[in-house]
Amino acid sequence: MNPDERRTDILQGMLDLVILKTVSSEPLHGYGIAQRIRLITAERFRIPQGSLYPALHRLENKGLLRGEWMPTATGREAKFYRLTAKGRRQLDTEIAGWRDLAATMTLVLGST
Repeated sequence: MNPDERRTDILQGMLDLVILKTVSSEPLHGYGIAQRIRLITAERFRIPQGSLYPALHRLENKGLLRGEWMPTATGREAKFYRLTAKGRRQLDTEIAGWRDLAATMTLVLGST
């Protein structure tokens, strides 16, 4: 299977988790978040701007992310997003839920 065949759209339920995890180590602007996700997933996940920016605003409105306008390496201003304490708790909860789901699916897939 070539990389183009492995690419998939992120399910809406996964998008928030993927974004929260991506910004958990350092603040990133929207383009940086999209690039980091593509890199981490070996280009299997590509998030279109039309999905990414509404998700960032939704997470910010929920208090899970905090956005701050800062200069980029090129000197242009961009909104950088960082995880809040509430966002860290939500990330931990979602990771635990996905680990439990993965363990359950492993049992299902391994059954005869």
